[in-house]
Amino acid sequence: MGQLAELISKYHVALAFWMTIKLTVFGGLGALIIGTLVAIFRVAPINVLRWIGTGYVNIIRNTPLTLIVFFFAFGVLNTLNISLADQQSPTSIADNNFRWGVVALSVYHASFVAEALRSGVNTVPQGQAEAARAIGLSFLPSLTQIILPQAFRGAIAPLGNTLVALTKNTTVVSTIGVAEISYQMKNMIEFSPQLLYAIFLLVAICFVVLTLPVGALFTYLSRRLAVQR
Repeated sequence: MGQLAELISKYHVALAFWMTIKLTVFGGLGALIIGTLVAIFRVAPINVLRWIGTGYVNIIRNTPLTLIVFFFAFGVLNTLNISLADQQSPTSIADNNFRWGVVALSVYHASFVAEALRSGVNTVPQGQAEAARAIGLSFLPSLTQIILPQAFRGAIAPLGNTLVALTKNTTVVSTIGVAEISYQMKNMIEFSPQLLYAIFLLVAICFVVLTLPVGALFTYLSRRLAVQR
């Protein structure tokens, strides 16, 4: 037990856990914003927009997350030299890896958010869209004021599942050097293999602490905010 406590202190496990939380929060917000835009494209009455939305979902959803992370970290950052941090900063490498990791998580999970919202749109009765058109509302106002608010309420459960999946997928950005919890787990196991099971248990508990309340909260909200038909 003393050895494990020493490892937790030596490898800054609390900071790594905080990094996982930041990746989850910022990645979730980014995925929600991009996913909402893609969902609007998916249900738009203009063919070109629907094709763009459909193409985004089909391409990104079927692309491995690791490939997307590497694309932003090595293709956009290192090859195109597009930086999201001050190049003169002593922490520019870590900052860029973190920010591009957030972008990769957002882009990938936005495809799942878009599909969740589209399923929510399908739960809204057609008559409401027709009523909106009857009172003179065009597509965008009727979508943002009438359809989407109900779609979000109908899609709470799948959105919660997407956030839980995103939390677990934050481990992928450790491949570009972001020091989140699984990154530190690999370091701890490498130098203290005799504590393998204890380290695994520690990391598993960290993820349970993150995902279990989120799942319970979204289950509660899906029942509480469900639209009565």
